[in-house]
Amino acid sequence: MPYKPKRPCAYPGCGRLAEREQYCAEHQKAMDKHYNQYERDPASNKRYGRAWKRIRDRYIKSHPLCEECEKQGKLTPAEEVHHILPLSKGGGNEKSNLMALCKSCHSRITAESGDRWGRSNL
Repeated sequence: MPYKPKRPCAYPGCGRLAEREQYCAEHQKAMDKHYNQYERDPASNKRYGRAWKRIRDRYIKSHPLCEECEKQGKLTPAEEVHHILPLSKGGGNEKSNLMALCKSCHSRITAESGDRWGRSNL
């Protein structure tokens, strides 16, 4: 399946093209660092450290397709791992609490639950 057309990097003054993200590869790394350092809750930085990355990589390797898309009969590569019960609400990193999702499904589920912005729609 073809990728979306490349767009200019959103970083001021950068003329490079970004493939999938808002920023080119160089500026995406800088913006992620800025977000983690200044905007993200410090407690979540501790929860999503090196150990989480290892768990995430193992889970993606064993579940390479988006579990939500599979339910609908679509085959979409999984890019993110979602906690069914968020860590902030007492969930853990057990396999039974994890879900492999594509970016669009993860964004939709996160927005619906309100986890991303500290709101709860329940």
